Amino acid sequence: MTQLDKPGGARVTVRPVMSFRDMGRFIEVPWHIYANDPMWVPPLRLERRFHFSRFNPFFKHGRWQAWVAYQDDRPVGRISAQIDTLHQQRYGLGRGHFGLLECINDRGIFSALILCAEAWLASREVSHVSGPFNLSINQECGILVDGFDTPPVIMMPHSARWYSCLLEEQGYTPEKDMLAYRIRVDFEFPPVMQTIIRRFSPQIKLRTLRRHRFDEEMEVLRDIFNDAWSENWGFIPFTREEFAELGTSLRLLLPDDYIQIAEIDGNPAAFMVCLPNLNEVLAELNGSLLPLGWFKMINKIRNGQIRSGRIPLMGVRKQYQNSPTGIALACLVIDAPRQAGLIRGIEEVEMSWILEDNMAMRGILDKIGAVAYKRYRIFGKAL
Repeated sequence: MTQLDKPGGARVTVRPVMSFRDMGRFIEVPWHIYANDPMWVPPLRLERRFHFSRFNPFFKHGRWQAWVAYQDDRPVGRISAQIDTLHQQRYGLGRGHFGLLECINDRGIFSALILCAEAWLASREVSHVSGPFNLSINQECGILVDGFDTPPVIMMPHSARWYSCLLEEQGYTPEKDMLAYRIRVDFEFPPVMQTIIRRFSPQIKLRTLRRHRFDEEMEVLRDIFNDAWSENWGFIPFTREEFAELGTSLRLLLPDDYIQIAEIDGNPAAFMVCLPNLNEVLAELNGSLLPLGWFKMINKIRNGQIRSGRIPLMGVRKQYQNSPTGIALACLVIDAPRQAGLIRGIEEVEMSWILEDNMAMRGILDKIGAVAYKRYRIFGKAL
Protein backbone atom coordinates (compact mmCIF):
# COMPACT_ATOMS: atom_id res chain seq x y z
CA MET A 1 0.00 0.00 0.00
CA THR A 2 1.23 3.49 -0.93
CA GLN A 3 0.28 6.56 1.10
CA LEU A 4 0.36 10.20 0.04
CA ASP A 5 -0.47 13.21 2.22
CA LYS A 6 -2.12 16.06 0.33
CA PRO A 7 -2.25 19.75 1.25
CA GLY A 8 -5.17 20.48 3.56
CA GLY A 9 -4.86 17.21 5.43
CA ALA A 10 -6.34 14.88 2.81
CA ARG A 11 -4.75 11.44 2.73
CA VAL A 12 -4.39 9.36 -0.42
CA THR A 13 -3.73 5.63 -0.34
CA VAL A 14 -3.12 3.30 -3.27
CA ARG A 15 -4.13 -0.25 -2.41
CA PRO A 16 -3.78 -3.45 -4.42
CA VAL A 17 -6.97 -5.21 -5.46
CA MET A 18 -7.01 -8.39 -3.37
CA SER A 19 -10.66 -9.30 -2.84
CA PHE A 20 -14.08 -9.48 -4.46
CA ARG A 21 -15.00 -6.26 -2.69
CA ASP A 22 -11.81 -4.54 -3.90
CA MET A 23 -12.64 -5.54 -7.46
CA GLY A 24 -16.07 -3.98 -7.12
CA ARG A 25 -14.44 -0.69 -6.19
CA PHE A 26 -11.97 -1.05 -9.07
CA ILE A 27 -14.90 -1.48 -11.49
CA GLU A 28 -16.72 1.53 -10.04
CA VAL A 29 -13.87 4.04 -10.48
CA PRO A 30 -14.95 5.27 -13.96
CA TRP A 31 -18.34 6.30 -12.58
CA HIS A 32 -16.47 8.78 -10.36
CA ILE A 33 -14.14 10.02 -13.10
CA TYR A 34 -16.77 10.58 -15.80
CA ALA A 35 -19.70 11.71 -13.66
CA ASN A 36 -19.82 15.01 -15.61
CA ASP A 37 -18.75 13.70 -19.02
CA PRO A 38 -21.82 13.16 -21.25
CA MET A 39 -19.73 11.31 -23.85
CA TRP A 40 -18.75 8.45 -21.53
CA VAL A 41 -20.72 5.21 -21.92
CA PRO A 42 -20.94 3.09 -18.73
CA PRO A 43 -19.92 -0.55 -19.24
CA LEU A 44 -22.02 -3.39 -17.90
CA ARG A 45 -20.81 -4.18 -14.40
CA LEU A 46 -21.57 -7.88 -14.85
CA GLU A 47 -19.50 -8.02 -18.02
CA ARG A 48 -16.61 -6.26 -16.25
CA ARG A 49 -16.76 -8.79 -13.42
CA PHE A 50 -16.39 -11.59 -15.93
CA HIS A 51 -13.63 -9.78 -17.83
CA PHE A 52 -11.49 -9.50 -14.70
CA SER A 53 -12.24 -13.03 -13.48
CA ARG A 54 -10.25 -16.23 -13.90
CA PHE A 55 -12.62 -17.17 -16.75
CA ASN A 56 -11.04 -14.56 -19.03
CA PRO A 57 -8.85 -16.60 -21.43
CA PHE A 58 -6.23 -13.82 -21.36
CA PHE A 59 -5.14 -15.16 -17.97
CA LYS A 60 -4.04 -18.44 -19.54
CA HIS A 61 -1.03 -16.53 -20.87
CA GLY A 62 -1.05 -13.32 -18.82
CA ARG A 63 -0.64 -12.30 -15.17
CA TRP A 64 -1.61 -8.99 -13.64
CA GLN A 65 -2.14 -6.82 -10.60
CA ALA A 66 -4.62 -3.97 -10.15
CA TRP A 67 -4.68 -1.02 -7.73
CA VAL A 68 -7.24 1.54 -6.61
CA ALA A 69 -6.35 5.02 -5.33
CA TYR A 70 -8.50 6.39 -2.48
CA GLN A 71 -8.70 9.95 -1.22
CA ASP A 72 -10.26 9.95 2.25
CA ASP A 73 -11.65 6.48 1.39
CA ARG A 74 -13.32 7.65 -1.84
CA PRO A 75 -12.06 5.90 -5.03
CA VAL A 76 -10.34 8.47 -7.25
CA GLY A 77 -8.17 6.40 -9.59
CA ARG A 78 -7.10 2.96 -10.70
CA ILE A 79 -4.46 1.17 -12.81
CA SER A 80 -3.33 -2.31 -13.75
CA ALA A 81 0.03 -3.83 -14.65
CA GLN A 82 0.26 -7.00 -16.68
CA ILE A 83 2.78 -9.33 -18.27
CA ASP A 84 1.71 -11.27 -21.35
CA THR A 85 3.86 -14.31 -22.11
CA LEU A 86 2.68 -14.34 -25.75
CA HIS A 87 3.88 -10.75 -26.12
CA GLN A 88 7.20 -11.54 -24.46
CA GLN A 89 7.74 -14.56 -26.70
CA ARG A 90 7.40 -12.30 -29.72
CA TYR A 91 9.00 -9.04 -28.52
CA GLY A 92 11.32 -9.91 -25.65
CA LEU A 93 11.23 -10.90 -21.98
CA GLY A 94 11.72 -7.34 -20.77
CA ARG A 95 8.32 -6.15 -22.01
CA GLY A 96 5.30 -5.37 -19.82
CA HIS A 97 2.16 -3.26 -19.93
CA PHE A 98 -0.07 -0.99 -17.91
CA GLY A 99 -3.78 -0.55 -18.50
CA LEU A 100 -7.27 0.25 -17.22
CA LEU A 101 -5.97 3.67 -16.23
CA GLU A 102 -8.50 6.11 -14.78
CA CYS A 103 -7.77 9.04 -12.48
CA ILE A 104 -9.06 12.42 -11.43
CA ASN A 105 -7.05 15.39 -12.67
CA ASP A 106 -4.44 15.24 -9.91
CA ARG A 107 -0.70 14.91 -10.64
CA GLY A 108 0.16 13.40 -7.26
CA ILE A 109 -2.47 10.65 -7.40
CA PHE A 110 -1.72 9.92 -11.05
CA SER A 111 1.99 9.61 -10.26
CA ALA A 112 1.33 7.29 -7.31
CA LEU A 113 -0.70 4.96 -9.52
CA ILE A 114 1.94 4.90 -12.26
CA LEU A 115 4.71 4.21 -9.74
CA CYS A 116 2.82 1.23 -8.29
CA ALA A 117 2.44 -0.32 -11.73
CA GLU A 118 6.08 0.36 -12.65
CA ALA A 119 7.39 -1.09 -9.39
CA TRP A 120 5.37 -4.29 -9.85
CA LEU A 121 6.69 -4.68 -13.41
CA ALA A 122 10.28 -3.82 -12.52
CA SER A 123 10.28 -6.43 -9.74
CA ARG A 124 9.49 -8.99 -12.43
CA GLU A 125 12.42 -7.97 -14.64
CA VAL A 126 10.41 -5.78 -17.00
CA SER A 127 12.60 -3.05 -18.50
CA HIS A 128 10.10 -1.44 -20.89
CA VAL A 129 6.46 -0.66 -20.18
CA SER A 130 3.81 0.41 -22.69
CA GLY A 131 0.09 0.97 -22.67
CA PRO A 132 -2.66 1.29 -21.94
CA PHE A 133 -3.83 -2.20 -22.87
CA ASN A 134 -7.09 -3.42 -21.33
CA LEU A 135 -5.74 -6.12 -21.02
CA SER A 136 -4.05 -6.85 -24.36
CA ILE A 137 -3.74 -5.37 -27.83
CA ASN A 138 -6.61 -7.62 -28.93
CA GLN A 139 -8.93 -5.81 -26.50
CA GLU A 140 -9.44 -2.11 -25.79
CA CYS A 141 -6.22 -0.14 -25.99
CA GLY A 142 -4.87 3.38 -26.24
CA ILE A 143 -5.50 6.79 -24.68
CA LEU A 144 -7.97 8.98 -26.55
CA VAL A 145 -6.09 12.13 -27.61
CA ASP A 146 -8.48 13.56 -30.21
CA GLY A 147 -12.22 13.14 -30.70
CA PHE A 148 -13.58 13.87 -27.23
CA ASP A 149 -16.78 15.42 -28.58
CA THR A 150 -18.42 12.13 -29.60
CA PRO A 151 -19.14 8.99 -27.55
CA PRO A 152 -17.16 5.80 -28.14
CA VAL A 153 -18.70 2.92 -30.05
CA ILE A 154 -18.93 -0.62 -28.77
CA MET A 155 -15.66 -2.09 -27.43
CA MET A 156 -13.72 1.15 -27.86
CA PRO A 157 -12.30 3.21 -24.96
CA HIS A 158 -13.01 6.74 -23.82
CA SER A 159 -10.50 8.85 -21.87
CA ALA A 160 -10.31 11.98 -19.78
CA ARG A 161 -8.61 14.88 -21.58
CA TRP A 162 -5.74 15.15 -19.08
CA TYR A 163 -4.38 11.60 -19.35
CA SER A 164 -1.90 12.11 -22.17
CA CYS A 165 -0.36 15.19 -20.54
CA LEU A 166 0.01 13.47 -17.17
CA LEU A 167 1.59 10.42 -18.80
CA GLU A 168 4.15 12.60 -20.54
CA GLU A 169 4.94 14.26 -17.20
CA GLN A 170 5.75 10.75 -15.90
CA GLY A 171 8.32 10.26 -18.68
CA TYR A 172 6.14 8.40 -21.19
CA THR A 173 6.49 9.11 -24.89
CA PRO A 174 4.19 8.26 -27.82
CA GLU A 175 4.86 4.88 -29.42
CA LYS A 176 2.01 4.44 -31.88
CA ASP A 177 -1.16 6.26 -32.92
CA MET A 178 -4.34 4.46 -33.99
CA LEU A 179 -7.29 5.99 -35.82
CA ALA A 180 -11.02 5.41 -35.83
CA TYR A 181 -12.79 6.15 -39.10
CA ARG A 182 -16.49 6.68 -39.64
CA ILE A 183 -18.52 6.57 -42.83
CA ARG A 184 -22.15 6.63 -43.85
CA VAL A 185 -23.23 3.23 -45.13
CA ASP A 186 -24.83 4.66 -48.28
CA PHE A 187 -21.41 5.50 -49.78
CA GLU A 188 -20.46 4.47 -53.31
CA PHE A 189 -17.15 3.02 -54.41
CA PRO A 190 -15.19 5.35 -56.72
CA PRO A 191 -14.90 4.30 -60.39
CA VAL A 192 -11.37 2.91 -60.06
CA MET A 193 -12.46 0.57 -57.27
CA GLN A 194 -15.57 -0.47 -59.19
CA THR A 195 -13.29 -1.42 -62.09
CA ILE A 196 -11.08 -3.53 -59.82
CA ILE A 197 -14.13 -5.22 -58.27
CA ARG A 198 -15.57 -6.08 -61.70
CA ARG A 199 -12.19 -7.39 -62.87
CA PHE A 200 -11.52 -9.70 -59.93
CA SER A 201 -14.93 -10.50 -58.45
CA PRO A 202 -15.55 -13.51 -60.77
CA GLN A 203 -12.81 -15.41 -58.93
CA ILE A 204 -14.10 -14.39 -55.48
CA LYS A 205 -17.05 -16.05 -53.77
CA LEU A 206 -18.71 -14.24 -50.85
CA ARG A 207 -20.63 -16.12 -48.23
CA THR A 208 -22.13 -15.50 -44.82
CA LEU A 209 -21.50 -17.31 -41.57
CA ARG A 210 -22.49 -20.99 -41.48
CA ARG A 211 -24.12 -21.02 -38.07
CA HIS A 212 -24.58 -24.81 -38.02
CA ARG A 213 -20.76 -25.09 -38.12
CA PHE A 214 -20.11 -22.18 -35.81
CA ASP A 215 -16.99 -23.45 -34.03
CA GLU A 216 -15.32 -24.31 -37.33
CA GLU A 217 -16.23 -20.90 -38.71
CA MET A 218 -14.64 -19.16 -35.72
CA GLU A 219 -11.43 -21.05 -36.43
CA VAL A 220 -11.57 -19.92 -40.06
CA LEU A 221 -11.86 -16.28 -38.96
CA ARG A 222 -9.11 -16.67 -36.38
CA ASP A 223 -6.76 -18.23 -38.92
CA ILE A 224 -7.32 -15.42 -41.44
CA PHE A 225 -6.95 -12.73 -38.78
CA ASN A 226 -3.72 -14.14 -37.34
CA ASP A 227 -2.26 -14.45 -40.84
CA ALA A 228 -3.45 -11.03 -42.05
CA TRP A 229 -2.23 -9.10 -39.03
CA SER A 230 0.96 -11.06 -38.29
CA GLU A 231 3.29 -8.33 -39.60
CA ASN A 232 1.46 -5.41 -37.94
CA TRP A 233 2.90 -3.41 -35.08
CA GLY A 234 2.25 -5.00 -31.70
CA PHE A 235 0.55 -8.08 -33.15
CA ILE A 236 -0.28 -10.87 -30.72
CA PRO A 237 -2.15 -13.89 -32.12
CA PHE A 238 -5.62 -14.60 -30.87
CA THR A 239 -5.61 -17.92 -29.01
CA ARG A 240 -8.32 -20.47 -29.73
CA GLU A 241 -9.91 -19.78 -26.32
CA GLU A 242 -9.91 -15.99 -26.81
CA PHE A 243 -11.54 -16.20 -30.21
CA ALA A 244 -14.07 -18.74 -28.94
CA GLU A 245 -15.07 -16.29 -26.19
CA LEU A 246 -15.46 -13.54 -28.78
CA GLY A 247 -17.52 -15.94 -30.86
CA THR A 248 -19.94 -16.47 -27.99
CA SER A 249 -20.79 -12.77 -28.07
CA LEU A 250 -21.05 -12.72 -31.87
CA ARG A 251 -23.37 -15.72 -31.84
CA LEU A 252 -25.83 -13.98 -29.53
CA LEU A 253 -25.75 -10.52 -31.10
CA LEU A 254 -25.25 -10.83 -34.84
CA PRO A 255 -27.33 -11.96 -37.79
CA ASP A 256 -25.37 -14.24 -40.08
CA ASP A 257 -24.92 -11.64 -42.82
CA TYR A 258 -23.02 -9.32 -40.46
CA ILE A 259 -20.11 -11.76 -40.87
CA GLN A 260 -18.81 -12.08 -44.42
CA ILE A 261 -16.17 -14.51 -45.67
CA ALA A 262 -14.57 -14.23 -49.11
CA GLU A 263 -13.19 -17.36 -50.75
CA ILE A 264 -10.87 -17.88 -53.71
CA ASP A 265 -10.92 -21.36 -55.24
CA GLY A 266 -12.86 -22.55 -52.21
CA ASN A 267 -10.24 -21.30 -49.73
CA PRO A 268 -11.12 -18.55 -47.21
CA ALA A 269 -9.09 -15.45 -48.17
CA ALA A 270 -10.68 -12.53 -46.31
CA PHE A 271 -13.41 -11.72 -43.82
CA MET A 272 -15.18 -8.89 -42.05
CA VAL A 273 -17.33 -8.64 -38.94
CA CYS A 274 -19.80 -5.80 -38.34
CA LEU A 275 -21.24 -5.14 -34.87
CA PRO A 276 -24.34 -3.14 -34.05
CA ASN A 277 -23.25 -0.29 -31.80
CA LEU A 278 -24.70 -1.50 -28.51
CA ASN A 279 -23.33 1.62 -26.82
CA GLU A 280 -26.47 3.33 -28.08
CA VAL A 281 -28.34 1.12 -25.60
CA LEU A 282 -25.68 0.90 -22.88
CA ALA A 283 -25.64 4.69 -22.56
CA GLU A 284 -29.16 4.42 -21.12
CA LEU A 285 -28.55 1.53 -18.71
CA ASN A 286 -25.87 2.96 -16.36
CA GLY A 287 -24.08 -0.39 -16.17
CA SER A 288 -27.02 -2.62 -15.23
CA LEU A 289 -29.26 -4.96 -17.19
CA LEU A 290 -31.85 -4.95 -14.42
CA PRO A 291 -34.73 -4.60 -14.28
CA LEU A 292 -35.48 -4.02 -17.99
CA GLY A 293 -32.04 -3.61 -19.57
CA TRP A 294 -32.05 -7.02 -21.29
CA PHE A 295 -35.48 -6.35 -22.79
CA LYS A 296 -34.47 -2.90 -24.02
CA MET A 297 -31.26 -4.18 -25.65
CA ILE A 298 -32.85 -7.17 -27.39
CA ASN A 299 -35.84 -5.11 -28.51
CA LYS A 300 -33.66 -2.43 -30.12
CA ILE A 301 -31.51 -5.00 -31.93
CA ARG A 302 -34.47 -6.99 -33.27
CA ASN A 303 -36.46 -3.94 -34.31
CA GLY A 304 -33.61 -2.23 -36.14
CA GLN A 305 -33.51 0.72 -33.76
CA ILE A 306 -29.72 0.88 -33.55
CA ARG A 307 -28.47 3.40 -36.09
CA SER A 308 -24.70 2.91 -35.96
CA GLY A 309 -22.26 0.04 -36.08
CA ARG A 310 -18.61 -0.84 -35.84
CA ILE A 311 -16.31 -3.00 -37.93
CA PRO A 312 -13.85 -4.34 -35.32
CA LEU A 313 -12.44 -7.31 -37.23
CA MET A 314 -11.27 -7.53 -40.80
CA GLY A 315 -8.50 -9.42 -42.50
CA VAL A 316 -7.10 -10.17 -45.96
CA ARG A 317 -4.55 -12.97 -46.12
CA LYS A 318 -0.97 -11.81 -46.54
CA GLN A 319 -0.57 -13.45 -49.96
CA TYR A 320 -3.20 -11.07 -51.39
CA GLN A 321 -2.21 -7.88 -49.59
CA ASN A 322 -0.82 -4.99 -51.65
CA SER A 323 -2.32 -6.42 -54.84
CA PRO A 324 -5.41 -5.69 -56.98
CA THR A 325 -6.92 -8.97 -55.77
CA GLY A 326 -6.43 -7.83 -52.19
CA ILE A 327 -8.18 -4.52 -52.93
CA ALA A 328 -11.09 -6.42 -54.48
CA LEU A 329 -11.30 -8.73 -51.46
CA ALA A 330 -11.31 -5.78 -49.07
CA CYS A 331 -13.96 -3.91 -51.05
CA LEU A 332 -16.25 -6.92 -51.34
CA VAL A 333 -16.16 -7.82 -47.65
CA ILE A 334 -16.76 -4.16 -46.82
CA ASP A 335 -19.70 -3.92 -49.21
CA ALA A 336 -21.65 -7.03 -48.16
CA PRO A 337 -22.22 -6.15 -44.47
CA ARG A 338 -22.86 -2.56 -45.60
CA GLN A 339 -25.86 -3.82 -47.58
CA ALA A 340 -27.04 -5.87 -44.60
CA GLY A 341 -26.73 -2.83 -42.35
CA LEU A 342 -28.74 -0.65 -44.73
CA ILE A 343 -31.59 -3.15 -44.61
CA ARG A 344 -31.59 -3.04 -40.79
CA GLY A 345 -31.50 0.74 -40.47
CA ILE A 346 -27.77 1.24 -39.84
CA GLU A 347 -26.82 4.70 -41.07
CA GLU A 348 -23.14 4.99 -40.10
CA VAL A 349 -20.30 2.64 -39.15
CA GLU A 350 -16.97 3.08 -37.44
CA MET A 351 -13.92 1.20 -38.72
CA SER A 352 -11.49 0.85 -35.86
CA TRP A 353 -8.84 0.76 -35.07
CA ILE A 354 -6.49 1.52 -37.99
CA LEU A 355 -2.77 2.06 -37.42
CA GLU A 356 -1.75 5.58 -38.45
CA ASP A 357 1.01 4.19 -40.68
CA ASN A 358 -1.21 1.56 -42.36
CA MET A 359 -1.29 3.61 -45.54
CA ALA A 360 -2.75 0.83 -47.71
CA MET A 361 -5.91 0.51 -45.60
CA ARG A 362 -6.13 4.24 -45.00
CA GLY A 363 -5.93 4.79 -48.76
CA ILE A 364 -8.95 2.54 -49.31
CA LEU A 365 -10.89 4.30 -46.57
CA ASP A 366 -10.04 7.74 -47.93
CA LYS A 367 -11.21 6.74 -51.40
CA ILE A 368 -14.63 5.60 -50.17
CA GLY A 369 -15.13 8.80 -48.17
CA ALA A 370 -14.39 7.61 -44.65
CA VAL A 371 -13.22 10.27 -42.20
CA ALA A 372 -10.74 9.78 -39.35
CA TYR A 373 -12.55 11.30 -36.36
CA LYS A 374 -10.83 9.83 -33.29
CA ARG A 375 -7.18 9.27 -32.45
CA TYR A 376 -5.84 6.90 -29.80
CA ARG A 377 -2.24 6.72 -28.58
CA ILE A 378 -0.04 4.04 -27.05
CA PHE A 379 2.69 5.37 -24.75
CA GLY A 380 5.93 3.73 -23.65
CA LYS A 381 8.78 4.18 -21.21
CA ALA A 382 12.05 2.48 -20.31
CA LEU A 383 12.22 1.47 -16.64
